[in-house]
Amino acid sequence: MSISRLSAEPLSFFHAGPAPRTSGPRPGALRDGLALAPGMKVGLFGGSFNPAHDGHAHVAETAMRRLDLDRVVWLVSPQNPLKSSSQTAPLAERMAGARGVAHGPRMIVSDFESRVGTNRTIDTLRELQRRHPGVRFVWLMGSDNLETFHRWRGWTDIMRMMPVAVVARPGSLLESRAAPAARRFAGDRVSSREARLLPLMAAPAWTYLTAPLNPSSSTALRAVGALSAPPA
Repeated sequence: MSISRLSAEPLSFFHAGPAPRTSGPRPGALRDGLALAPGMKVGLFGGSFNPAHDGHAHVAETAMRRLDLDRVVWLVSPQNPLKSSSQTAPLAERMAGARGVAHGPRMIVSDFESRVGTNRTIDTLRELQRRHPGVRFVWLMGSDNLETFHRWRGWTDIMRMMPVAVVARPGSLLESRAAPAARRFAGDRVSSREARLLPLMAAPAWTYLTAPLNPSSSTALRAVGALSAPPA
């Protein structure tokens, strides 16, 4: 296996230790409705999707094709802890928007976090692994998220829990490659030429996938919506 290595130097990290198990699923939580089977290769694509757009679909479709995934589950967050609730649309609206751009039967839009009562990615992933033993999960994200990934609670736990695939997004190509998470786990980076093997690898293992860039942005779409809204 060929590994691309980046230069490393001492860095300051946020939440680098094991994430405490202080929040988690509710007792007696609802069935998750994902219909996953042992041996499946499943991408987990989380976010607020506020709103969902073609750029999100581009990340999901690129990962599905390059990693040879059986499913991609869009985990629509009830409320991202790092974002303002006042600027976040209702969950039902964001779910509908995600369904509008997640095309094909292998794309599953899920309110899993709302069903089981988790609001941190680390707790969500722990619960998915508990409920679906034998499924080969891969965490998916755009390169814009890799830039700030080191600020997520339990981010090193996530890297060691399952393989991670990062898909290039406009405006973050250089910054994301030098991000603290990329540098911390430089020795675990897998060549994109071997991306199809990533779901079968033991964590930590991650890859960076380049593809034709899609410029769509939730921030830009929200700004357009605000400008077009009638005066209060």
